[in-house]
Amino acid sequence: MIMNYQNGVPLQPCTGAVSSVKTKAVKKPVGLEANDSTENVEKGSEEYGCERFLNDTLRFPPDELGQGAQMLDNAFLPRPPLLPKPPGHPKLEKAFSLEEKVGRRRFRTSQESLAEPGGIGSFSVNSLQDDLVGHPVLNSTFKFLDGRVSSSSLHSNTSRDFQVSPCLRNGGSSHSDPGKRRSSQNYEQIKPSKTKLSPLQPTGPLPAMELNMASPALRTANRIDQDCMDYGVIPKSVFGRQHSNLTDDRLLDSMVSDTCSTNSMKSSLSVLNPIRSKDVRNRSFLEGSLLGHGALLGAEELDRCLPERSIGIYIATWNMQGKKELPHNLDDLLLPPDADFAQDIYIIGVQEGCPDRREWEIRLQETLGPYYVMLYGVAHGVLYLSVFIRRDLIWFCSEVEHTTVTTRIVSQIKTKGAVGIGFTFFGTSFIFITSHFTSGKTKVYERILDYNKIIEALTLPKILPDTNPYRSNSSDVTTRFDEVFWFGDFNFRLNMDRIGVDQILKQDLSSDMSRLLQYDQLSKEMKDGSVFQGFKEAPIQFPPTYKFDVGCDIYDTTTKQRTPSYTDRVLYKSRHKGDIKVVKYTCCSTIKSSDHRPVLGVFQVKVRPGRDNIPLGAGQFDRELYLEGIRRRITRELQRKQALKNQKNSTVCAIS
Repeated sequence: MIMNYQNGVPLQPCTGAVSSVKTKAVKKPVGLEANDSTENVEKGSEEYGCERFLNDTLRFPPDELGQGAQMLDNAFLPRPPLLPKPPGHPKLEKAFSLEEKVGRRRFRTSQESLAEPGGIGSFSVNSLQDDLVGHPVLNSTFKFLDGRVSSSSLHSNTSRDFQVSPCLRNGGSSHSDPGKRRSSQNYEQIKPSKTKLSPLQPTGPLPAMELNMASPALRTANRIDQDCMDYGVIPKSVFGRQHSNLTDDRLLDSMVSDTCSTNSMKSSLSVLNPIRSKDVRNRSFLEGSLLGHGALLGAEELDRCLPERSIGIYIATWNMQGKKELPHNLDDLLLPPDADFAQDIYIIGVQEGCPDRREWEIRLQETLGPYYVMLYGVAHGVLYLSVFIRRDLIWFCSEVEHTTVTTRIVSQIKTKGAVGIGFTFFGTSFIFITSHFTSGKTKVYERILDYNKIIEALTLPKILPDTNPYRSNSSDVTTRFDEVFWFGDFNFRLNMDRIGVDQILKQDLSSDMSRLLQYDQLSKEMKDGSVFQGFKEAPIQFPPTYKFDVGCDIYDTTTKQRTPSYTDRVLYKSRHKGDIKVVKYTCCSTIKSSDHRPVLGVFQVKVRPGRDNIPLGAGQFDRELYLEGIRRRITRELQRKQALKNQKNSTVCAIS
């Protein structure tokens, strides 16, 4: 027997044929059309019986209407739909009240937001029960089915149109026939699901990207960050640099553990490596070993930043003759036009510098641009020494130490002496010394004394650990560092009169200066071992840099008729043979504001991994100097563009 309920009150049971059902006491269901009146309901089973009531309530498809009537005749439980309605089949609209429409909309919204990828929504039982409150027909229908179907399976797999779960379709009754089972299987195959679109593929080959690393403003270019090259984004043939020996497996094991981070690491748009949370918790950089995993100055980090384990060092020395006026453009001094790449570290030493040292450093920052920062700058009288380094390398530098020496005690202005700067980069210690020795052609012995006093008085390093204390000498500062660069105005002259030197210079010497260098005082003293023991100098292939008339390329025309000489030099020394390779050694002939020509040296220096037990500089640099230099650089660029614009707008009219 099947009981019908209305508002919790049992109605007359439905027995026998459909035509025998009395429906006069049944009110108009919510599922009727708006034009169906109560009079049509009271006419009996011909217009509205249990068959139409169950169809509107449970939404039977049209092809199962007859089956529903047969089920009522046999007193069987009505089954849910086995197949969805065809897309073109018109659906009956229910006449809901305002509260019911709001509840139905809330029910659909929560169901769509919680829909699973398979297409069957999953939501809580409480939310479904709350939404069914106030819906008399559905409420009575679910109560009617409560004896056969569990509430958990009904509420956990309810579709968008209040369809019954697949559990009810497959096992709701033991009298289900095989045809309906096949229909249920077909329904499972065609049930709605979220479609996953395949990624769009380009219709044709993408245009090639031009890899132009040149910078017209700087006239040189920096090398690309090595993070890209570790993952094979840019081939070696493009830049001619060696790749890191890190493989993808080593990178995955030591850096990332999830697929998202791996894809980000290998992306051509991402340069920075992902950082694991446990590394942030545990990595301190205060202690480490030479090959320890995660050491900031260790071998792994060195290979990542510098795959070739070498850096480029640019050294410039210039006696400015105390001129207040600085050259208009310092590009030729720091960024020669024949240089393909800018270097990693720039060291600029000045003797008899301009009165305004700060202005000089700002001009240097303006020329080098935003790629570089001033790591350290120190002055001793009119001796200036500045160290500029690439911004991405400042984290691998130790604290910077400096010391000064005066060789002329009686002088009120410290014009003769030396300035030394020392620091450790990864595991290699560096010292840079600029000095100004005693002048005079015949004062060779005084210059030797200056050298001996400097190497004994420069007290470096102070707190930095010596990388090789067994090879250090307490009386010679140059033995306490791995790489030593000494440059400046040494004032060693040519042991030859002015007439003889002029005759040699008038000849076509090309790059062979051996005829002049055989009279060089410094070369002779170095060969004898009097000064600069263990130092080397690259072959000199440029004319003497002293002494010129200011503003021209003519040597001294005053009454003193000083002999042209190689007073400005750059020397180097290394603890390990072959660590320093000379790339270029020349002079800058375009800067003529002094009686000296600047001398430039470019070196490739090998770097070794180190330990994390040194006092790190923590990325410190002169921020105010950096901002002022960049501001001036921008202002200069805007003025240049404005001048070009005014030049294009100006016209000259000619009247014939």
